[in-house]
Amino acid sequence: MLQVSQESLTSPILEDCLNLLRSERDEQKLAGLLLATKLSKGDEHASMFSIYKAIGTRFLHRLLITGAGSVQGGADRDAYLKLSVTVLAGFCRVPEIASSKEMISEVPIVAEIISNSSDPSIFEECYEFLLLVASASKNAITQIIESGSIQHLARHISFLPDDSRSLEHAVRLLQLILDEIPLQTMDKRYLSAMSLMVASLSKQFAVLHNALKFDVMHLLTAFLSSQNSLFHEALRELSSENWAAYIHIGIMEILQNRIVSCEKLQALQLLDSMMHIIGESWILEEKTMLDVQATLSVEKYLLLVLESARVEVAVLLNELAYLKYEASKSSTSESVLSKQQNLAVLYSLIEKIIKLISGSSEVEGTMLSEGIVMQMISGLNETVNLVFDYLQDAKDHCHRKGDDLLAAVRIVGSYLAEVPFACKEKTRDLLQYILSVEGEDESSPFYSICFLLPMLCQTTMEIDGCKVLASFGGHNSVVDCLVKLLEKNGASFENTGTIYLACDTILNLLLSRKELGSQIEGSQFLLLLQELCYWAENSNDPSVVMMASSICALVFDLTSEKNLLNHPEFNHSTLESISQMIIKSFSQGMPTDELNAHRDLQEIVRAGYDRWAHRFPFVQNAVARAMKA
Repeated sequence: MLQVSQESLTSPILEDCLNLLRSERDEQKLAGLLLATKLSKGDEHASMFSIYKAIGTRFLHRLLITGAGSVQGGADRDAYLKLSVTVLAGFCRVPEIASSKEMISEVPIVAEIISNSSDPSIFEECYEFLLLVASASKNAITQIIESGSIQHLARHISFLPDDSRSLEHAVRLLQLILDEIPLQTMDKRYLSAMSLMVASLSKQFAVLHNALKFDVMHLLTAFLSSQNSLFHEALRELSSENWAAYIHIGIMEILQNRIVSCEKLQALQLLDSMMHIIGESWILEEKTMLDVQATLSVEKYLLLVLESARVEVAVLLNELAYLKYEASKSSTSESVLSKQQNLAVLYSLIEKIIKLISGSSEVEGTMLSEGIVMQMISGLNETVNLVFDYLQDAKDHCHRKGDDLLAAVRIVGSYLAEVPFACKEKTRDLLQYILSVEGEDESSPFYSICFLLPMLCQTTMEIDGCKVLASFGGHNSVVDCLVKLLEKNGASFENTGTIYLACDTILNLLLSRKELGSQIEGSQFLLLLQELCYWAENSNDPSVVMMASSICALVFDLTSEKNLLNHPEFNHSTLESISQMIIKSFSQGMPTDELNAHRDLQEIVRAGYDRWAHRFPFVQNAVARAMKA
């Protein structure tokens, strides 16, 4: 470590030292440099800069190159290597020196020394040099990335002792590098290096037991929260690495200990990112590691994750409600936004757990016991009730617009999709309100309805569910949503599942038309009839024809041909298209196996046609002509 005080700078000994450093002969320069290191008493930048100018960059470069040769052999050069990196790190404590192009140009050499050397005594100075240079200039970070030095560092970090200064310097260096790499649009050249970096950090995350563990977790969270699909693919291809298992264990240790809420939130965000990249079932995987062991079983770990998320959700909902409705105007929008973002992460994680429970819950022979599943459902029920309370609070304050409210509707919809009759009273009381919730950038409700469709599809299979929805005109919201879905995605596979959920919900309502009486009428479905025609005409899927035909057949029960044609929003061409759909659904031009697969829908169309054919002479004549052909 090269540090010289101002007091020493004026001494005769230092004057002799500087004279030696200015010499033309390398032997004298080296002697002067060794003498300068013995005069180290302080941290005065002017003194350091004088010594740096006296010795010159060419000599420092030759010294480094000579030392670097010892990596490949020649034990007599080890001293040069140790001296060179120590001197460079010492000089780079002066920002003006660290940011110089000469120091930046040494970055690839130092990175290669780290990669090739087996002597841990020089790692600290090497990492310190890289950290100081990177801190002083963004050009140095670019050099680290562009020169491929990041590849050397990526493989090396996992081998650093967990209590070493080298690891501390390396983590700080990576934090600087990460700030300069646009992970969302990462260049393909860096994908391999970045995925290896995640693998190295993951091991440290599992084995560290000091404050640096949190810094590593923050780095991993930043890496893995990226939505770059190519980066995700590169991570999944690291089949020979145990990085995912290390992260599994690291998160477990964080959640098991008493730590501040913000760190638990980071651990849960990291967990959510892992489940997004690898799949929900990853959390159930159990892998035996030689250097670090999991302390909880899969079931207890899953319970720990859910309980940790539930606690954080309860706290955030309470804080958000206070900030939005009770706190003074001094509460900042940044504070509210931060809490909303954290809540969104927790909702995302809980949704994945809901999806996991709803599946087989079996991965490589690991199955969740019935007791654990019931325990988790009980916990989820409590949390969803809290979310309902948050929505009730928003309703009471006449708030229905906001991404936090939309996220609340989504988590409610995800849960009720699996247990549609849970929280029955609150669902009934708030259904009209939550179907009206809009996201911050929405001009009318759409996503809230989409989120609730799985639940609505199931509850409207019973007459009580139909009555609740129709009592406030909720079926009109579903019709409007389906019209928008068909306008956007009718000819593509995007949102196909959501389209069919909306269709099934409307079918359920129309099949209960007698019980609902005047609450539903034909004019409410005019735009939908047109969109169903376009959907069927632009699709080769027989199920589309059958679904569209069955809805049209039931809508025709509510009106007549004369009423439709007299309506300004309905035209004759739509009636012609519906006639052709009806004909197709009567087995004209449709394979027998397809008809058998949709026999229930065909029966709906046939029965409907028999009821209303006399009121629709145009359709009746078209069908008759087709049957004779």
